[in-house]
Amino acid sequence: MQMEIRRADQRGHADHGWLDSHHSFSFASYHDPRYMGFGHLRVINEDRVIPGEGFGTHPHRDMEIVSYVVSGALAHRDTLGTGSVIRPGEVQLMSAGKGIAHSEMNASDREPVHFLQIWILPARAGTAPRYEQRAFLAPDGSPQDGLTLVASPDGRDGSLTIGQDVDLYRALLAPGARVEPALRRRRAWVQMVHGELEVEGVLLRAGDGLAIVDAAGLRLSAHDRVEALLFDLL
Repeated sequence: MQMEIRRADQRGHADHGWLDSHHSFSFASYHDPRYMGFGHLRVINEDRVIPGEGFGTHPHRDMEIVSYVVSGALAHRDTLGTGSVIRPGEVQLMSAGKGIAHSEMNASDREPVHFLQIWILPARAGTAPRYEQRAFLAPDGSPQDGLTLVASPDGRDGSLTIGQDVDLYRALLAPGARVEPALRRRRAWVQMVHGELEVEGVLLRAGDGLAIVDAAGLRLSAHDRVEALLFDLL
């Protein structure tokens, strides 16, 4: 097994006033030939948008785009006629396919929105664009603890259906919790949101990423309350 840590303070950074963004991989004006993606994972941007601002209508093509809201609310509109608001506990998946345009705006005029924007290269180009959004919540309406599959190529276990051979999990772990996910593919990426998480002896904190190659399984141990994403990908 091989591992490489991508520390939060090593990421690319852009501050546009209305948008504060950190880039795990090369994006827009930030270019680092060492970090052009990882397998089919092409973009992880951690974005904070001030109240009343956001990304105006713009096009995408041939990309699987996941929006994961950490706090606040994100308003989405697209040329399929979709209008929705994404909140913590919900995950949005937009398959751009042969072409789609959308906007993503802070839904509040008082509070900032903090979210991750994730791009994954599709298995096939030129497909019909699609949109899905789902809440992954416990019966009491709170986010479901543990390891939850939120996107997969076959939509199993109530996950969103993504157009690539990748499983995306959300990890919400209480202090002291341990999980040992079995991996189905050659690569894995852990992206931290909050807390301290130990992965195979490596300690990760908010904003850190960990690239893993050739691991059949992983041992994840939460040092405190943890929120993270785990990608199982080719």
